[in-house]
Amino acid sequence: MPPRSSLGAALAVMMVSACASPVPTDRLAEAGPISQPDSVNLLTLITSPDPETQFMALTLTRSAKAAGASPRILLCSAGGDLALGNPPAPATTPLKPSGLTPQDLLKTLIADGIQSDICAIYLPNRPIGPDALIEGVGVAKPNDIGRLLANPGLRLFSF
Repeated sequence: MPPRSSLGAALAVMMVSACASPVPTDRLAEAGPISQPDSVNLLTLITSPDPETQFMALTLTRSAKAAGASPRILLCSAGGDLALGNPPAPATTPLKPSGLTPQDLLKTLIADGIQSDICAIYLPNRPIGPDALIEGVGVAKPNDIGRLLANPGLRLFSF
């Protein structure tokens, strides 16, 4: 088994490769504000379709922010479904003990100022546009995410 740092580097390379797919420039223009690499020190990547995993990822991100981290959230694949105005049922099913849904928690984090984006390839691979996203969710730019991943001080949490 590779050392933890090698595993993190491998995940970063895979994520950049996935985000580096050609995306029409009109889609890239829809992205939200660009984070400066030195201002974000925690990137939470959510790809899991499991609502408990999604919720725990968001809970840990919220806790990390409370402890002083400067997080950003990237929602890819099934994780991107959390950002939809009309998401699948698991994203809107309340979980114990809080009674909140994964999407409720995402909205709370957005309201707390945490930049949240979907992967650049999410919308082009679905029959929807940016108007299908909830308020406050942008479209990540691959170059922006690449700059974040190149920051040696970044911690990557992948769920």
